[in-house]
Amino acid sequence: MIKALTIAGFDGSGGAGIQADLKTFSALGCYGMSVLTALPVQNTQGVRSCYEIDIKAIEEQLYCIFDDIIPDAIKIGMLFNSDIIKLVAKFLNENAKNIPIIVDPVMVAKSGDRLLLEEAVNSLKKYIIPISTIITPNIPEAEDLTLKKIKTDDDMIDAANDILNMGAKNVMLKGGHLEGELSRDLFMSKDYKEFLDAVRIDTKNTHGTGCTLSAAICSYIAHGKTPLEASKLGKVYLFNALEAAKVDSVGKGHGPVHHFYEAWKHLKF
Repeated sequence: MIKALTIAGFDGSGGAGIQADLKTFSALGCYGMSVLTALPVQNTQGVRSCYEIDIKAIEEQLYCIFDDIIPDAIKIGMLFNSDIIKLVAKFLNENAKNIPIIVDPVMVAKSGDRLLLEEAVNSLKKYIIPISTIITPNIPEAEDLTLKKIKTDDDMIDAANDILNMGAKNVMLKGGHLEGELSRDLFMSKDYKEFLDAVRIDTKNTHGTGCTLSAAICSYIAHGKTPLEASKLGKVYLFNALEAAKVDSVGKGHGPVHHFYEAWKHLKF
């Protein structure tokens, strides 16, 4: 059985965070596990508050999983503060040297609420990016990491190169925040780059898209795909999940994507 671990925050409404990750893992043939790092109180309309998880509780969760089940790939999402970042980086350096690590640098929710404290950005760059097999920032996150504005293809290449120089082996820079008929992402490594295009889907139901894409990439890498192959397949999965929830979703705000669009086709009641 292929196993994937998410180290991330919570979403009680089920569209983002560890809930989205576990749904994606399941949809793509992985046994999902989770380590909770923070407790945002949120729904499709936004984040109402955020509660810290005791650092000792996070450490115990990590050891408990690894004492029993070794994952084939690990996804890192919301880490919230510097202490959590340092703990997770230290643990993975000591216990997951040969396991691919997919980093979604969760910083700010769609509502504008910070999910990574500003003081922790430098810690993310110092401790987490260097251990990443692939990192999947969106445009605002990449701008936050590089302190550069991103408006063009060349800007995307420049920013991705800066992130590679921080130690990431591969970058999947998501261009969904830019304007245009296409949703254009950039996959880039030290010796290769490719723009990945898809038709932009006109929908407000985009809650958890970043979590879902990074979890999909994690799933495909766990199955043995290369980071480039996983990025392409993950983009297709997210496109279909968005398309399936384009009109019919849940909640009063930005509804979630449909993680089980393929499996639910075959259900009969």
